Amino acid sequence: MNTNIKAKRVLCYGDSNTWGYMPAIGKRYPANIRWTGLLQEKLGSDFEIIEEGTNSRTTDFDDPKHIGKSGLQYLRPCLETHDPIDLIILMLGTNDLKERFAREPERVAKGIQKLLDAIKFFSVEEETNLPEILLVCPPIIDESVRGVEEKYKDGEAKSRKLPEFYKALASKNNCFYINLQEYVAPSKKDGYHLEQESHQKLADLFYTFIIKNS
Repeated sequence: MNTNIKAKRVLCYGDSNTWGYMPAIGKRYPANIRWTGLLQEKLGSDFEIIEEGTNSRTTDFDDPKHIGKSGLQYLRPCLETHDPIDLIILMLGTNDLKERFAREPERVAKGIQKLLDAIKFFSVEEETNLPEILLVCPPIIDESVRGVEEKYKDGEAKSRKLPEFYKALASKNNCFYINLQEYVAPSKKDGYHLEQESHQKLADLFYTFIIKNS
């Protein structure tokens, strides 16, 4: 694994926890609170943080209730738009675990693999440098919070199984890896979005990673 990355342009590709969704409110945290904005502030002008998070984004499939949320479908034009990219922070998988999709952790991992393959294919086809990839396992889904079970029945148990699959994917694909379940927990207001202090922890965590590997 290459541990001497020079991450000048950092693409943050994720769902609502990358977008900055405020738990139980639905509005967006301002830039000085969400982790992407804090990370930009900490890294300074030598780095460019590219925010590409959106609510309800899945790994590799369309959600009939939300148009344009397939992470795989949007990834190619996203890579083209922001090329060149030095580092991709990839954090998806939570939305795949909604009960109506009936997806097991193994299937979520297959969706992540498709995203990793798409990044590699883009690099080869466009003859551009392959970005370093930091694969991030999302926090657990907290079913103890009222109302969470209605959308994410069995989601907590499934989410707790994701780290073993994500770690294996990172090793297989020569990616860096962080398990957020070791650092933050979801809000007790809605069970799957992050509170302000968690955004600060993510910014600190990713900052340390980038500086260490730059």
